[in-house]
Amino acid sequence: MQRYPRDMIGYGANPPDAAWPGGAKISVSLVLNYEEGGENNILHGDAASEAFLSDIPGAAPWPGQRHWNMESIYEYGARAGFWRLHRLFTSMDIPVTVYGVATALARSPEQVAAMKAARWEIASHGLKWVEHKDMPEDEERRQIAEAIRLHTEVVGTRPTGWYTGRCSVNTVRLTAEAGFDWISDTYDDDLPYWIEAGERDQLVIPYTLEANDMRFATAPGYIEGEQFFTYLKDAFDELYREGAEGHAKMMSVGLHCRLIGRPGKIAGLRRFLEYAQSREGVWFPRRIDIARHWAEAHPPVRRARPSQMGKAEFVKAYGGIFEHSAWISERAFDLELGVAHDTALGLHNALCRMFRSASETERLGVLTAHPDLAGKLAQAKRLTAESTSEQAGAGLDALTDQERETFTRLNGDYVAKHGFPFIIAVRDHTKASILAAFDRRIGNDRATEFAEACRQVERIAEFRLKDILP
Repeated sequence: MQRYPRDMIGYGANPPDAAWPGGAKISVSLVLNYEEGGENNILHGDAASEAFLSDIPGAAPWPGQRHWNMESIYEYGARAGFWRLHRLFTSMDIPVTVYGVATALARSPEQVAAMKAARWEIASHGLKWVEHKDMPEDEERRQIAEAIRLHTEVVGTRPTGWYTGRCSVNTVRLTAEAGFDWISDTYDDDLPYWIEAGERDQLVIPYTLEANDMRFATAPGYIEGEQFFTYLKDAFDELYREGAEGHAKMMSVGLHCRLIGRPGKIAGLRRFLEYAQSREGVWFPRRIDIARHWAEAHPPVRRARPSQMGKAEFVKAYGGIFEHSAWISERAFDLELGVAHDTALGLHNALCRMFRSASETERLGVLTAHPDLAGKLAQAKRLTAESTSEQAGAGLDALTDQERETFTRLNGDYVAKHGFPFIIAVRDHTKASILAAFDRRIGNDRATEFAEACRQVERIAEFRLKDILP
């Protein structure tokens, strides 16, 4: 069974309105990453010095050595940058979520006290600010548990949310299993969403790597605070416009004490916050506030998903989508199905692929499996439930004697000429337009009509799937 694990559809073309409190047009989630004291350092038992996200261009790890310049830059974040940001946020009465590396928090008791006094949310940013991509799954699970333990010991409460950042392919699954109100190791949407983690429904609040001051330390990136301000303003304005049109979204802003905490950089952030506060309908929540709102306004809904079904269940559910042709669903089950096929249009595409790639004889079998419109089977009430409903919807179950005679004659003439019944997606038509199509199409050559009948079969299948799938 081939299954594709990535979700390439999300909310699709019609995302929900976030319905933020007070009718806000946008929520702006400010995140302060506190990593200073948790980075790679031989003092912390690591093999080399840190080389990531600093003002040293092209920095590389120093194996077995302390990197004095790198350490000093990280120390600036704790000693000066944090307090500059703390004054900014508290003076503007803007709450933030802290992504706190547990070992960094343990080495910064005064900063932790200030975070708590400001009523900031202190979420977990892992045990150490190190790379996880090559970490064995059991070791990552152990470090998550240890991070929770140490965080709870240092802060006094268990973390409500989690963001690793330098994560592995296992991180989202492992943190979803750990029981957080929210997790954020994704960058795939402008709205929160739910994932199923065994018996748990886990809320994911996507984060950002572009509306993020890390771009001051990466290329291509920001050089001055004004560039950061311009980017944040442009992102805000676009999301604000969408919110005004009834599609409210979320904007995350990622910050680091040692980066945005520098005087020349924080000026851009200050301008943005003043600009955002000047607009009406802007909500500045912590991520736990977003999580609580989403759980109340948009609770998780579980449903049967085609890509998660066994073959027998799949064929039972969708074997009748193409009239009396369960072989189509049997073949579709063996495709590389994924989340994108858990919707009506997605599964329709998979089923149609099997229909289109079948031999002409097999497709003819699908056409001949369809009943005549208002024919003998309908009169004898021997149609499938789907066909019965469809024909009734077009009024074909309530024909006058003259109309029934007309349909009987047209059906006979059509089958005699083309070798298969006249097929039309009756939900697209009225009784009158069906008869008009009958008159128009009966004169076509067989190849043209075979192709048209196949298109109509696919259209009928689409309607049937939309009856049972989102």
